[in-house]
Amino acid sequence: MSIGVWILGDQLSENQSALQSCGDTKNLPIILIESLNHIKIRKYHKQKLVLVWSAMRHFAAELQDKGYAVTYQESEDFITALKTWVTENKITELRVMTPNDKPFLQTIQNLNLSCKIILIPNNQFLWSREEFSEWAKTRKSLLMEDFYRQGRRKFSILMDNNKPVGDKWNFDQENRKPPKGKLNTPSAKWFTPDAITTEVINKVKSLSDDLTYGKVDNFTWGINRQQALEILDWFITYRLPNFGTYQDAMVTGENTLWHALLSPYFNLGLLQPLEVIQAAEQAFYQHQLPLNSVEGFIRQVLGWREYMYGVYHFVEEEYKELNYFNHTQPLPEFFWTGKTEMNCLKQIFQQIENTGYAHHIQRLMVLSNFSLIAGLSPQEVESWFHAVFIDAYDWVMQTNVIGMGLFADGGILASKPYGASANYINKMSDYCQSCVYNHKEKFGENACPFNFFYWHFLYQHREKLQKQGRMSFILKNLDKMSTAELESICQQAEGWHERETN
Repeated sequence: MSIGVWILGDQLSENQSALQSCGDTKNLPIILIESLNHIKIRKYHKQKLVLVWSAMRHFAAELQDKGYAVTYQESEDFITALKTWVTENKITELRVMTPNDKPFLQTIQNLNLSCKIILIPNNQFLWSREEFSEWAKTRKSLLMEDFYRQGRRKFSILMDNNKPVGDKWNFDQENRKPPKGKLNTPSAKWFTPDAITTEVINKVKSLSDDLTYGKVDNFTWGINRQQALEILDWFITYRLPNFGTYQDAMVTGENTLWHALLSPYFNLGLLQPLEVIQAAEQAFYQHQLPLNSVEGFIRQVLGWREYMYGVYHFVEEEYKELNYFNHTQPLPEFFWTGKTEMNCLKQIFQQIENTGYAHHIQRLMVLSNFSLIAGLSPQEVESWFHAVFIDAYDWVMQTNVIGMGLFADGGILASKPYGASANYINKMSDYCQSCVYNHKEKFGENACPFNFFYWHFLYQHREKLQKQGRMSFILKNLDKMSTAELESICQQAEGWHERETN
């Protein structure tokens, strides 16, 4: 029997389970494949393609240096490259770590190869899919906070015997300070592209603009484990101490603030969750870092990231098609072009076009918020998120967009819709200061669209929203509005869509 391993582009770790299952590594046949057909599924950001392909090429070179028999194939599709490699290496058993994404699992299961295909359980997350399912099946609701606390206990993170350090599980209330005054944000850790990355950049630039999105000449992301570890160390040293306080802030020209910028490396397999969590915890004890910052960061990794992955594999296949509010408005063209007079959206679109990145509050409380209250199709919005973000994958975006961002699952994941008016954006950012719209006006020529869309959303879906206990106080504000006010708001919201789609 001759065993070979196919390493997928988001499984770039020597500790990944398919490699580990083979024991003796000497001359083990390994294949990595760049498939052009695979990137045609959606209009991916150029920097995402560079990141993945460059990271794959660097990882292949590292494995080759360690004695593996590595084949790196650029191909139109996966099956052609696999068939040739299987034949040439006389492979009788192909081992693949189970993919993170359901569609790619289907791709593997549909392969017609002459050898046996063995899926090895995925080990890129702290909770296996089976463990999450066992936890979820015993619960009436899938509250992330309950899952997060269980994770803290399970892995003994920030625990004092059976109690959380600081006698509180969650310091989120301390992590919502608006950005007032001079912030003195730390610089981010970036890298100059090497020869391999430059070659990939040129390849991506040669692709048709109809296939790709965004700018790529300013690519400075890390592309291997060593650089990912340097970014982790940089974050722990310079950003983690003040990460929590302004975690929800948004500032013009400040693309990264104190954010970690680690998600692309997690999602490629270049960093493992427990090593990152323990690094933050160790820094807390050694350097007496603020607990609100350390706990807030650990909650994102041990809580949200693990939870989103677990929910993605726990829910039924139909989850991706859910549309609780029956929203069907098409995605506006300005999501791609960035040409809008709403300054908050314009600033974030420009940032995404240039870098493939926006932090979680920009994604949730501006992009998803607008999409929700404007009644955009959840499926079109999710596909756009998947295409434009450098850290996006199916398992990431389904739960984050369909569930948390747009509440299209009706509350399976989130306890309430994250809808808000311009008041929130004005409080947590400086975007409104330079906008042509007035963030205080609900309707009228100068009114911010976030305002009339927000009140139109509440009015339109009042019956469904009343079922969400946390919405009752907000809905009472509708009763304070006159019939004339509500009619003007509804007319302006509906008229906006007519203008955008004609």
